Amino acid sequence: MIFNVAEYIRLSREDGDKAESDSIGNQRKLIADYLKDKDDFVLYDTYIDDGFTGTNFNRPSFKRMLADIEAGNVNCVIVKDLSRFGRDYIDTGKYLERYFPDNEVRFISITDNIDSMKQAYDMLLPIKNIFNEQYARDISKKVHASMKTKQRAGEFIGAFASYGYKKSPADKNKLVIDEYAAEVVRKIFSLYIEGYGKTRIAAMLNEDGIVCPSEYKKINGDNYRNSNRLESTSYWTYSTINRILQNEMYIGNMVQNKKSQRMRGKSKAQDKKDWIVVKGTHEAIINEETWNKVQDLLKRRTRSLDLNSNISIFAGFLKCGNCGRSLVKKIGASGHNGRIINYYCGTYVRSGRQYCTPNTIPHFVLEKIILEDLNAIIQGIDNMREIIEQSQSTTATVKRINETEKNRLSAELEKVRKLKKAVYEDYRSELISKDEFVTYRQDYLKKEELLEKQLESIVKQQNEAKLNIFDNPWIKRLIELKTVEKLDRDIVVEMIHEITVYENHKIKITYTFSNELETFFQESIRQ
Repeated sequence: MIFNVAEYIRLSREDGDKAESDSIGNQRKLIADYLKDKDDFVLYDTYIDDGFTGTNFNRPSFKRMLADIEAGNVNCVIVKDLSRFGRDYIDTGKYLERYFPDNEVRFISITDNIDSMKQAYDMLLPIKNIFNEQYARDISKKVHASMKTKQRAGEFIGAFASYGYKKSPADKNKLVIDEYAAEVVRKIFSLYIEGYGKTRIAAMLNEDGIVCPSEYKKINGDNYRNSNRLESTSYWTYSTINRILQNEMYIGNMVQNKKSQRMRGKSKAQDKKDWIVVKGTHEAIINEETWNKVQDLLKRRTRSLDLNSNISIFAGFLKCGNCGRSLVKKIGASGHNGRIINYYCGTYVRSGRQYCTPNTIPHFVLEKIILEDLNAIIQGIDNMREIIEQSQSTTATVKRINETEKNRLSAELEKVRKLKKAVYEDYRSELISKDEFVTYRQDYLKKEELLEKQLESIVKQQNEAKLNIFDNPWIKRLIELKTVEKLDRDIVVEMIHEITVYENHKIKITYTFSNELETFFQESIRQ
């Protein structure tokens, strides 16, 4: 009988495999030596899972081998030893005791002297499987302990750096800035501060032809796969922008241990208190001031509003001038204009006058004051120019061009263009097939396009001396409005940072567009 052989090879550093004895080359050589003098064995194919753990059977080449078995192409499986096949006792036994016999597949483990055709099922085999699984568990614990030690030392141990960074060529546990992607990150933070929403920012990046983080990593040669992303999604989305805006890595802090994984289980998100955060481990892309401002805006904008409960447009913005607690809304008796809404200090409402004063103010008075002040700002918009430019001086000047990075990109672009030309010549010379030519050419075209955009970004930075402050959306909106006739939630969220209320209807308004622009008002109210 002729046996169509599948030689199965597996290697995983995470399993504690020794590179010398269990290397891909060593396993292949051992199986080749075993088959050398056996005329009844014909090698059908080699199935290699490099970098896949033996604690489960969710491996691409192993699945391909099973498909060939079920198609009738393979009727013999040979491995170096049982641990190469699998370290899970239950699943390994299922394949050896049931699946292979049911499909009339001969199984050979060379160093374990196992041959399902020559002898009955080895009673010691389950014991060997148990030892293999226990060994994997022990190694897994040691690997996790080592990883935690590195994390606490601020060393980067992830497979892929956060978008905007890359692993240092000199030290894979250190991160350095990827200037092209970092500029996109800065743009995202800047747009959000200027007033654009996350969905709109994603749309703008897609309109500009900027590839999303997962595609960017692929184009740069990383074997990256986002398990949370649909295969058809190759563009910027709301969730991607949201993750970037909340990623503390961008202020130079190393954030790791955000997920945990048992040996055969799925990874689970860790509570934030269990994250390992080490400050100042790498160069920041976003400064602390920008970061804090964005986090404050995120808290305000993610407030879940129940539109059916008539929540105030000022919810979350009113603070007591004495205790600093939020003001609460109370609906009073009806007046000639309908029911009257008043705001009171929350401490006063909950605990009484002995802890704080009411610091109350009616809704219609507060709305009137802010409307009048915003309209006054619109009228004197030109007088704000100096204040605005001072408050945004950190973003008024673009960073100086990195000449070394520019030269590197130019050299890389030239190299890609040569490779693109060479692959066409190989196709013409019939050294490669048409399908291979099309695949290679597409890869080089994508790489070329990305490099050109990176160079264009650097040149743009060099040519732009400063930004036009009055391109900010909120200023454009004020200029276009000319007069704000009605105050709404959108205007409050985008324009106002905080409203502090004191006794006797005295308030202080702090606007988002300048921390220095704080306006005090006092209004006499007819009782």
